[in-house]
Amino acid sequence: MKNVPSILQIGEILVSSDILTEYFCCDYDTCRGACCIIGDSGAPLLESELEPLEREYPHYEAWMSVEGRDKVAESGFFEIDRDGDLVTPLLHGSEECAYTRFEGEGCFCAIERAYCAGRCAFAKPISCRLYPIRASVLRNGLTALNLHRWDICKCAFEKGAREKVPVYRFLEKPLTDAYGPEFYAELCAVARQLAL
Repeated sequence: MKNVPSILQIGEILVSSDILTEYFCCDYDTCRGACCIIGDSGAPLLESELEPLEREYPHYEAWMSVEGRDKVAESGFFEIDRDGDLVTPLLHGSEECAYTRFEGEGCFCAIERAYCAGRCAFAKPISCRLYPIRASVLRNGLTALNLHRWDICKCAFEKGAREKVPVYRFLEKPLTDAYGPEFYAELCAVARQLAL
């Protein structure tokens, strides 16, 4: 493998090279959707997601728990966390996202379940769809994409390594939806140039 710079720039987007070099593939059979119920803050939200989150609520609320619906009725569709960021609401005294849906021993995103069933036009927050990539907008206006490592997703990194699924390949659809097909095609071209 060639020497890979730590940061690559594609247009206005800075990409951490480990997005190309590391492997990842969700292992739901092992984690059972722990990312929906573990964390000190809700999932990050874009300002542009607040309107569809509220507009589509009638289409996904039936997929939520009673406690989740009560939380939304009480405090709204989002919260502002201690860092001042927009996030999904968490249930009182819990790390559980209000939009969580339990099925058997596992949990899913209620919004995504409704979307996959053709009932909702909003898939789920892009921060959830892009995980383990975390996106941030820098002061200079560029977007930075970095790989996030969370202990509960260790099994996903291990599964990705076993199956040889690079992070950027696993996240083809959300990356394309978020940044466009041209960006994703260029990302793949860079990976090929680097012989990854």
